[in-house]
Amino acid sequence: MFTVAALYHFAPLPDPDTRRERLLALCRAQGVRGTLILAREGINGTIAGPRDGIGAVLAHLRAWPGFESLEWKESASEALPFGRMKVRVKPEIVTMGQPGVDPAARVGRHVPPADWNAVISDPGTVVIDTRNDYEIAIGSFRGAIDPGTRSFREFPDWWAENAGRFAGKRVAMFCTGGIRCEKSTSFLVGQGVPEVVHLQGGILKYLEEVPEGESLWDGACFVFDRRVSLTHGLQPGGHVLCHACRRPLAPGDTARPEYEEGVCCHLCAGEYTEADRARFRDRQRQAERGELT
Repeated sequence: MFTVAALYHFAPLPDPDTRRERLLALCRAQGVRGTLILAREGINGTIAGPRDGIGAVLAHLRAWPGFESLEWKESASEALPFGRMKVRVKPEIVTMGQPGVDPAARVGRHVPPADWNAVISDPGTVVIDTRNDYEIAIGSFRGAIDPGTRSFREFPDWWAENAGRFAGKRVAMFCTGGIRCEKSTSFLVGQGVPEVVHLQGGILKYLEEVPEGESLWDGACFVFDRRVSLTHGLQPGGHVLCHACRRPLAPGDTARPEYEEGVCCHLCAGEYTEADRARFRDRQRQAERGELT
């Protein structure tokens, strides 16, 4: 079994470019794969590998000034869920496009998984799923609002159009691992929302800690690796990914007539040209021959 560690941490990182190569070399030397994003505001990503290798990478990160309290969420996988290791430097570790938002300075109140059910069952609370539409399509908390956003950048505009609906309500927000909520709750606090809370550790921590019999979660949680989805106890959810549109598919979806592995599914059958499909088929043949990494 391989260890999978999902992590993020907001702290000033003035030299992300100079840290990139050493971090990448360490990950490769330890047999660790996945993606880490560095920015001046911190680090975000998911990595997988042998237990000792993951431990070495995490120890390296926690040795950075300001990153001593970096936390992560662990799960297990029978196979490596990533094909290679990437360390990228970007303007933001999760892109919202709001320069004034600073999770290191202010965020909403964290609610531990054990207390989350009581919060979202309160009629005075509005519950908002901050993830993208294709993630929400396979699972969410009962009664949660789906903003219908295709990227996190769209959330501020959605809020501006809908804020009036939630006047006088406590706002509870959640996402996969917690990072998007750090930014979205910071944004709402800056907008003057009086009470904003979010699920500590995200959906993954909730699925890990809350017994299925007590859960208010329906469906599976999308994850950004080859496992595609996880359910209670962080067990594989059985979804696969359409490699054309990158949307998750339930097991039965691959039996639909529109599905062609690596080329299209029922969700994107009308979205691509024949030239696109020819390119996708060529890519699929390369993958089957083991020519892609």
